[in-house]
Amino acid sequence: MLRHRIFTTPFSSVYPLYVQKAERKGRTQEEVDRIICWLTGYDQQGLREQIERKNDFETFFAQAPAIHPNSSLIKGVVCGVRVEEIDDPLMQKIRYLDKLIDELAKGKAMDKILRT
Repeated sequence: MLRHRIFTTPFSSVYPLYVQKAERKGRTQEEVDRIICWLTGYDQQGLREQIERKNDFETFFAQAPAIHPNSSLIKGVVCGVRVEEIDDPLMQKIRYLDKLIDELAKGKAMDKILRT
């Protein structure tokens, strides 16, 4: 079975794109980090280490301390696909993150993004 290219893409190469997308819409890197830490369970230091190690997305999510239990509440469409209908668990986590960053860039309130 072919593995999707994003699985082997270094998280550190996509992270700046998340930050740029948020900052273009008046949001901050701190908000991006908060979202990533909420979803994955990394603390700020753990997130920095993942970026410095240049781990790929597969390793980034495999080493995540704990995917947030409310991540199943993330619904919607990313790249034309409903995130709640994605079969591959790793791809679903990646798309969850994409969806959360999209919501941030669209101006959604942080408490709504973090499903509190």
